[in-house]
Amino acid sequence: MNRFPEGNAIIYCEGSFNTTNGKTAHGLVRRTARYQVLSVIDSRYQGRDAGKVLDGVSKNIPVFETLEKAYQHASKLGNLPTYLVVGLAPDGGRLSNAARGDIKRAIKMGLNIDSGLHDFLTEDPEMVALAEQYGVTLRDIRKTPSRKDLHFFSGKIEEVSCLKIALLGTDSAIGKRTTAWILVDSLRTAGISAELIGTGQTAWLQGAKFSLIMDSLINDFVSGEIEHAVWSAWKNENPQVIVIEGQGSLMNPAYPGGFEILAAGRPDIVILQHAPARKEYDGFPGYPLHPLDQQIKVIELLSGKPVVAITINHENLEPKIISKICQEVERQTGLICCDPLLQGVSGIIEQLKTRI
Repeated sequence: MNRFPEGNAIIYCEGSFNTTNGKTAHGLVRRTARYQVLSVIDSRYQGRDAGKVLDGVSKNIPVFETLEKAYQHASKLGNLPTYLVVGLAPDGGRLSNAARGDIKRAIKMGLNIDSGLHDFLTEDPEMVALAEQYGVTLRDIRKTPSRKDLHFFSGKIEEVSCLKIALLGTDSAIGKRTTAWILVDSLRTAGISAELIGTGQTAWLQGAKFSLIMDSLINDFVSGEIEHAVWSAWKNENPQVIVIEGQGSLMNPAYPGGFEILAAGRPDIVILQHAPARKEYDGFPGYPLHPLDQQIKVIELLSGKPVVAITINHENLEPKIISKICQEVERQTGLICCDPLLQGVSGIIEQLKTRI
């Protein structure tokens, strides 16, 4: 078992913080057990607090223009950085030439590098040589595990007797993981034991105890890995509730996630994250987002289980109209609706208590 935190981290998010391509950095600013986050790099927000930029709440995590300034600031405070974590989450998970240059500089400064992108640093001869020269470690979080370490679906999911919740979304990069953590935290605060099943690289970087990275797995083993993570969480922790983080969305053209979670995770109920102001699938102009009621019907048809609540992502919405929007969603769907970041999830927790 890892001992957290592993070290002091600078989060690299140049040009992408406070956009959907910066969601990994956002997750690490909001919470992580794996690192002590010292700062974020994005020249567009230099001099500001990352938490203030993101959620309007100070996190004492300054944003710097360059890696060098972030390193110097931490060093002056006697908090020597040990990691550069790539906080970028661009479409396709590829590494830009500019980011490559910054990572090389970080290696030369003696920083270990953690990356959740699909461009593997450990398969880049130049990066590997630099890491060896400067005595640092490269970790590719999305690198596919060896086949011998993967699990095939066995049916042991049927042993899991606690309440299983799938936190799915109507699109990718819509806040599923953030809401899943809020739900887990709120359940624990209410005295209900709960575990999160992380299904992406950011949850792993946050230190999720039971996790897998769905989009880098060999397809034959995706269902088995989901099953094994859920079963392991239940077997080892005996929680009353397990919350499974969703990936993509069922009808997203590039990230049609959620099928395996429904089929292999066998959730008892589904909570659906939605962004009312979003009209097209993220990053794909010309691909209209399927209506909320249609997405609910598809989930319930596939799983045979109910969608019991809608959670709102308030991007591009004025805070003063959030309550009205939630009321309208409730009227249209007949389901409880809330904005987890602005309103909390107390209403959902009360509803879940009747199912535990």
